[in-house]
Amino acid sequence: MLSALKVSTGRSEKLPIEDFEHITRPISSHCQGYAPLPTGPGRSRSGTDPLQWDPHRKEKRCRFWPFLATLLALLCLPILWSTNHFCHTMKSTYRFPSNKDYSWAAYNPYFPVEGYRPPPIGCQIDQVNIIQRHGARFPTVDAAARIADALWKLQSAEEYLDQTLYFLKNYTYSLGTDDLVPFGALQSLQAGEESYARYKHLISERDVPFVRAASSKRVVKSARKWTQGISLASRRIYNPVLSVIISEAGNCTLTNKMCPNAGEPSEQTETWARIYGSPVAARLNSVAPGANLLPEDIPHLMPLCAFETVATEKKSPFCAIFTQEEFQNFEYYGDLEKYYRTGYGGALGPVQGVGYVNELLARLTGTPVRDNTQTNRSLDSSPITFPLNRTIYADFSHDNEIIAIYAAIGLFKQPEPLDPKMPNPERTWVASHLIPFSGRMVTERLSCADRGRKYVRILVNDELQPLEFCGSGNGLCLLDTFVKSQAYARSDGAGDFEKCRPAK
Repeated sequence: MLSALKVSTGRSEKLPIEDFEHITRPISSHCQGYAPLPTGPGRSRSGTDPLQWDPHRKEKRCRFWPFLATLLALLCLPILWSTNHFCHTMKSTYRFPSNKDYSWAAYNPYFPVEGYRPPPIGCQIDQVNIIQRHGARFPTVDAAARIADALWKLQSAEEYLDQTLYFLKNYTYSLGTDDLVPFGALQSLQAGEESYARYKHLISERDVPFVRAASSKRVVKSARKWTQGISLASRRIYNPVLSVIISEAGNCTLTNKMCPNAGEPSEQTETWARIYGSPVAARLNSVAPGANLLPEDIPHLMPLCAFETVATEKKSPFCAIFTQEEFQNFEYYGDLEKYYRTGYGGALGPVQGVGYVNELLARLTGTPVRDNTQTNRSLDSSPITFPLNRTIYADFSHDNEIIAIYAAIGLFKQPEPLDPKMPNPERTWVASHLIPFSGRMVTERLSCADRGRKYVRILVNDELQPLEFCGSGNGLCLLDTFVKSQAYARSDGAGDFEKCRPAK
């Protein structure tokens, strides 16, 4: 309920300068023609300093100079702040590989799967709905424990017979847990900048993006960095705020924690781990005698390549331990994990995305939310916490929830369930394409002058979805037809949500 979340009703806020410190990558220390004013104990106190007290000056002059200096500071500070920040190029210090170089599954940094396609001629976008995963993070607590166990085995080897392993002699694991890394914050900020560049025609002083986030710290930080990206790109003309933080302990459409009866994908992932992990474990044990790695250890060692790279912004030495083919097999492990957890392979997977889909339908049609699953009715019934008159909505969530949303809508449906023993090279269910760090689904509503009706199209990481379930497969679907196609969501999951909780 309202007490379980934080709500901001304001439309804009002043951004603290220090929020940018850990995500900027300056090319030079100062902009050309500008250097920051000296401050603190080292500041000059010479006789030329207008703020210097001089007992030999007349009283009027002593009063005049501080006033003038203060006035000038107030007038110039916004200009100096803007100049200081806009002359810096926002970029990472490391060029991250695309999925063509490595397959890191859900730990891949965001990349556009294809180039963005503008709307058809004669059509204008009049509403945008974004749901985005948080940026790159440290391993979760549970994942970190599994990583540590597998790494301990590898570091217990008697000797290393392969040079790619030599670094382990002096290696200390030092990654944090759960939280956003600086590169992940930068990803979110850049996503905000991109959204402004693409959809700025929808933003005005009275209509800035409406932003919500699940309550996990990394999700909240990602949402705030996205709003700062909008502010930065608009040169602080538009300053959206994070308006609603929804507690993940209660009803929340931005997390997958409301279905305790949902199964785990352990059977499928363990099967594939034994198949692909066995030769990898054998190879490593042969060059690290005494490690005694098991096939199931391999999926917990391989993510170190991704986690260390995004955390340090330089290529981790763990990346060189494994071959490209082995990373492709690891990718499939991640595909299976997502497919059988909250995707089509989980009996109660898609229903966990129904609440968000019903919120999306409400926004697209401008009508109240109709849902009896995960939605928080107190929030969704209020025009303050769930307005229906905005042009841009941005929600920040987790990978498993967004996967459930794909499945609830009908995106990335496979002709056959994923085989835990053999990958299909033609599959479109690829985790690094679906839900990388900072991955996003964007639903655009369009008005087409020559057709006189509303349309919908969906992009996942900039790849236009065919929406063959509600149109000709060209990615453009009549809004009315799209709403009708979402019968599963509109029926509250056709009885599946009742199966989420233990019978009383």
